[in-house]
Amino acid sequence: MISISKLLCGLDAEGDGLRYDAAGESAKPQITDHKQRRPVVVWNLTKQCNLSCSHCYAAADTETADGELTTEEGRRVLDDLADYGVPVVLFSGGEPLVRDDLPELIEYADASGIRPVLSTNGTLVTPDIARELREAGLKYAGISVDGLPERNDAFRGRDGAFDAAVRGIRACLDAGLKTGLRYTITERNAADLPAVVALLHDEGVDRFCFYHLDYGGRGAGIVDADLSPEEKRAAVKQLCDLTRRYHDHDDEIETLLVGNYADAAYLVEYAREHLSEARAERIDDYLRRNGGDPTGERVADIDYQGNVHLTQFWQNYSLGNVRDRPFSALWDDESNPLLRALRSREQRLSGRCADCQYQNICRGASRLRALAVHDDPFAPDPQCYLREDEIAPTV
Repeated sequence: MISISKLLCGLDAEGDGLRYDAAGESAKPQITDHKQRRPVVVWNLTKQCNLSCSHCYAAADTETADGELTTEEGRRVLDDLADYGVPVVLFSGGEPLVRDDLPELIEYADASGIRPVLSTNGTLVTPDIARELREAGLKYAGISVDGLPERNDAFRGRDGAFDAAVRGIRACLDAGLKTGLRYTITERNAADLPAVVALLHDEGVDRFCFYHLDYGGRGAGIVDADLSPEEKRAAVKQLCDLTRRYHDHDDEIETLLVGNYADAAYLVEYAREHLSEARAERIDDYLRRNGGDPTGERVADIDYQGNVHLTQFWQNYSLGNVRDRPFSALWDDESNPLLRALRSREQRLSGRCADCQYQNICRGASRLRALAVHDDPFAPDPQCYLREDEIAPTV
């Protein structure tokens, strides 16, 4: 994640230590005091979902799939993650709220010293459920809204999904649960971006996560709905402008970019053009500390059957299964050729990525998109929108 609000507006956030090794600069309580040394783990608790979203990386289904990890197996996984030093577990799906043991697993993670957070479509969140999750120890709920009602409902495959998600947001806020809005941009909903941010503001949500489309699961089937690189650049600029405008009016909305580390380089260029050279250099320093695309290093995924993946989006490649070996052992095992290669990708990046001056803050961006389009995990990300003069090394 790349924080526009931190980098362009100086907004403190609880993730400053985790992302930028800048906990000492923040007045807010921190997730960790130092940059993470272990991955944030996304755990897809189930493949079952009550919706059918066109971009679902997990290719979720309406029915329960065979082989879900049991509650007891989940406890053992959490024990291993806690011993390994994982800072955060993101409970996801499918729709994680279809699992009756979700509050129990949240409580167990919290008691183990892992920060439990939730990714949900929000449609199943009632006031009672929101209170139960907060009391179990949930620290944050990210609720997905992918446009205004008509576009959101078409995207998510069910009429009324927008209204139900907004009710879920309100229930979480009323329960005192930190809540954010998640939005994945495509050409189908790009026009709604300002209105979605306005919705967030009007509802009292103070965190907005802007996701780029990654080409995994059903997302691989709608590649043609992705924005062109030029349109993607314009959308990111629009969000930067919106963030600064809200902050100029003392609305401290935390805005984050997810899934395309070309954004890191763009923020340096944006600051150079719209703020100052000194600010651009400071942003560059923060992003060097952040470390670029985290695939295979600072983010990991465990699916509903216990298979371990390089990210939550890369579901068709497994490092092994936690039923056979602990997550910690799988993640440390660099005999896996792809895992080892990703951790030294700088030596393998090709094309315009190979000599890009921003390689150390981007690291080639999405290796999954590169694989999907070029059949080469070290080819350029097709959604890099930087100009040639921006990527050229400075003399």
